[in-house]
Amino acid sequence: MEISATVENQRKKIHPHKYTLWVAIGSILMMFAGLTSAFIVKSNLVGWRDVKMPQIFWFSTVAIILSSVTMHMALRSFRNRERLKYRQFIAITVALGIAFVVMQLAGFSELWNQQHVTLKGVTGAGQFLYVIFGLHGLHVLGGIIALIVMFIRAFFGKSKNYSSVPVEVAATYWHFVDLLWIYLLVFFIVIG
Repeated sequence: MEISATVENQRKKIHPHKYTLWVAIGSILMMFAGLTSAFIVKSNLVGWRDVKMPQIFWFSTVAIILSSVTMHMALRSFRNRERLKYRQFIAITVALGIAFVVMQLAGFSELWNQQHVTLKGVTGAGQFLYVIFGLHGLHVLGGIIALIVMFIRAFFGKSKNYSSVPVEVAATYWHFVDLLWIYLLVFFIVIG
């Protein structure tokens, strides 16, 4: 009886990697909440210049939303032990993640070259865009690196343990950066 109670208690505990991820997500959320709050305060200054979002940001949004769908399909395939489908979906997710970053760079190039939104000046949304979207981009790059590692392991890794925890952690993080992007985009459209 005592052994089964111990096993049941272990099942109820959150995996350490998942716990660490949720702590990190909480920290990231607080950082972006602080940055967007500072944006709101700063936007009330005299001489504030709004920024028009480049059209390509909408395409990048579609790419990251689709990548979240394919990440979900990859996780489901992994759990169902459908290795071929898992490999396909993780590859598509990586490609869509890279496409998102490339489109973001193109969008910022447009802001810099065509709209002349630079880091110079004391007022304007441009400085916030580069900092906030840049930090989001770094988090996406971190996710892409994790996905590439998972992709390599899917094709070349030999594992004695078939644990879905790494895929679950990566999927949760990837969905988080997806939702964070949507929040940031809507925030800058509505507030900025």
